[in-house]
Amino acid sequence: MKNNTTSISNTMKKHIVIVGGGFAGINLIKSLKNDGRFRITLVDKNNYHFFPPLIYQVATSFIEASNISYPFRKLFSGYKNVHFHMGSLTKVNSENKIIETDTGNLSYDYLVIALGTETNFFGMENVQQCALPMKNIEEALYLRNYMLLNLEEAARNKDIKTAQKLQNVVIAGGGPTGVELAGMLAEMGQFIAEKEYPEIKSRLSNLYLIDALPTLLSPMSKMAQETAYKKLESLGVKIILNVSVKDYIDGKVMLSDGNSIETETLIWTSGVTGREVPGLPGESIGKGRRILVDSHNKVNGTENIYALGDISLQFSDEKFPKGHPQLAQVAIQHGKHLAKNFKRIEEGKALLPFTYDDKGSMAIISKFNAVVDLPKFSFRGFFAWLTWLFIHIIPLVSFGNKVRLAVEWFRLFITNNPSIRLILMPKRNASKT
Repeated sequence: MKNNTTSISNTMKKHIVIVGGGFAGINLIKSLKNDGRFRITLVDKNNYHFFPPLIYQVATSFIEASNISYPFRKLFSGYKNVHFHMGSLTKVNSENKIIETDTGNLSYDYLVIALGTETNFFGMENVQQCALPMKNIEEALYLRNYMLLNLEEAARNKDIKTAQKLQNVVIAGGGPTGVELAGMLAEMGQFIAEKEYPEIKSRLSNLYLIDALPTLLSPMSKMAQETAYKKLESLGVKIILNVSVKDYIDGKVMLSDGNSIETETLIWTSGVTGREVPGLPGESIGKGRRILVDSHNKVNGTENIYALGDISLQFSDEKFPKGHPQLAQVAIQHGKHLAKNFKRIEEGKALLPFTYDDKGSMAIISKFNAVVDLPKFSFRGFFAWLTWLFIHIIPLVSFGNKVRLAVEWFRLFITNNPSIRLILMPKRNASKT
């Protein structure tokens, strides 16, 4: 590992190091771009920003990864005070105001941790080793190739039991991601699989959606929960509630009710946990490995270190005494708010406490059908579907991405025929690890 400390000229400017280029980090940068009082370095293990709410559409071959991704360096090309450092955080040295990464060290005046979360397998080693998570672009592309390879194997397999095991898909987690993924897989099975894979006996295919809670979309309204259940059931999804996954052994998903399901595809959308940040004091880490922060998003027990987005946990917001939901909108507002406070620090003004402006939540269930919960009312159906499309295009960082995705969505929803079902990874790299 390199042991150098990277610095940028003009030490009079306050150096803000942001670890994580998600919604929080990007919105903080946009709000401080070309502000001569600050120089900013973004640290990320990838060289691109991506849009997690649409990752399942990449995994199901519906859209290309490039539709929801954009290179950091291209994004920052017009920002005079922003630099990019590609690397992974390995340790925070708060005493010397330095972070260590696997590609070198960086000094800071202010450190912002916006790493997001990672998949939580709840200590189940077999599930962690063999299930298929879907938290980033690499995992989505892996899942896409894995399912396509299974379909090809099922198409040529003459043994009915083996073919059924290859075609069965189990989704663990009945939140928005699980529901949206189940709806898309169910519809694509109807429109595509039967037409393009005539060798496959569709009656052998089963799509299961499992959740330990008594309802789907548990954080949403009763209307949204009932609508999701009825629509997915009508699409042929086998919904199992009040039951959790306990293990995954020899191609069998073991359930808490004693039953099991044979499948080669267990997709895990069941939970998340904060990413580990070595070097932070133990008392600053809360439930779910989220970082405890005060009303200004400053990490408890530290100086000049802040945490934003899904990884942060704030109890001072009266409307959210148990902490804010781990949603994109929270991260976006975090980034914009901290930018205001950094400016106020430089101006010698008092800091403003963060309060979340809840704009609601939504989920798409199938083509032309979605549910939307706003603070004062809820609605569903075609208009909710249009609202979902509009809201999910706005946050994309590039105008070109917005236009391309809108055009591609229009074509795909009309034709029901995405054409990117390409197995591009070598087979030896597309097996389970």
